[in-house]
Amino acid sequence: MRQRFLKALMSQPTDTTPIWIMRQAGRYLPEYNATRKKAGSFLNLMKSPEYACEVTLQPLDRYDLDASILFSDILTIPDAMGLGLHFIEGEGPKLANPIRTEQDVDRLYVPDVGTELKYVTDTMSLLSHSLRDRVPVIGFAGSPWTLASYMIEGGGSEDYATAKKMMYTRPDLMHRILSINADSVVQYLNAQILAGANAVMIFDSWGGHLSHDAYQTFSLPYMQQIVSKLIKQHNGAQIPSIIFTKGGGLWLEQMANVGSQAIGLDWTVNLGRARQLVGHKVCLQGNMDPVILRTSEQAVAKEATRILEEFGEGDTGHVFNLGHGINQFTPPEHVEVLVETVHNVGRLQRAKAEKQLTLDLNDTIIDW
Repeated sequence: MRQRFLKALMSQPTDTTPIWIMRQAGRYLPEYNATRKKAGSFLNLMKSPEYACEVTLQPLDRYDLDASILFSDILTIPDAMGLGLHFIEGEGPKLANPIRTEQDVDRLYVPDVGTELKYVTDTMSLLSHSLRDRVPVIGFAGSPWTLASYMIEGGGSEDYATAKKMMYTRPDLMHRILSINADSVVQYLNAQILAGANAVMIFDSWGGHLSHDAYQTFSLPYMQQIVSKLIKQHNGAQIPSIIFTKGGGLWLEQMANVGSQAIGLDWTVNLGRARQLVGHKVCLQGNMDPVILRTSEQAVAKEATRILEEFGEGDTGHVFNLGHGINQFTPPEHVEVLVETVHNVGRLQRAKAEKQLTLDLNDTIIDW
């Protein structure tokens, strides 16, 4: 198995900067759209291990990516709780039975991964077998706060007013939801690890909508609770974890203390500053603006190079990624330019760093 991605997560030396892309199996790829059409719907695609495995592998057949990520959705857990996940074209995911009352909260439970979410672990097992140690596979889940936001709102929202209303007026109910979600995510991610995941990631997509104090109370502690309960080693290998809060740049130092091996950054964060603040504690993953990929090949290469230079030379602690998911209107050839640029510039940076190290050693010997 190519170890570049896993080594970088552990802040170990690599031959170049590894790269994978959030939502790398998606609608920007014609082959994905063809498979989705065969499946009949997004839910059928996601809940069929064969189809889900097929689309997970598609970007790996196109690009020299350093990791795969399970094709699924963060709302599998609320769906397993009976909240009725469905998708409306042009509007995204919806939950038919949102949580609005104390009675609704009382009905929540931790789903049984072995039955209600078995299609996910079956996909992971099939994917792990199909990859044949080609590249690592990432398992993932939504954060307790992000899941709660969807569960209460019934879908996406501009301001998450309904979820925040419960958070501020009935914090006891919110904490009950978050606790159930955290227990569910622990069991879900650990089941993915046992099924073959080499690393896991927690997507806190809506944590950045919280105030400073609310984030410290309703989001970060629950991710820390999850990380502390994750399986750390399986089949003789360490299983690293990544946490990602979109809009979480203000909380880098707190995120670095959660216990995960890496933190994801969106494009609003200066990568060099982040490295100075927390790079000695965790690997940094990110952080190109996905919109760049919709411009030109020259702009993509230029921005990727700038980000790599912003992180700085050296050979540890960076996984290149986008600051969020890839857009469906991205030209596939631009992704190829991105992957090649990251690997080529990364190799040049390593060579330059090694040359400088040799010069420094020679100077030391002469001085001695």
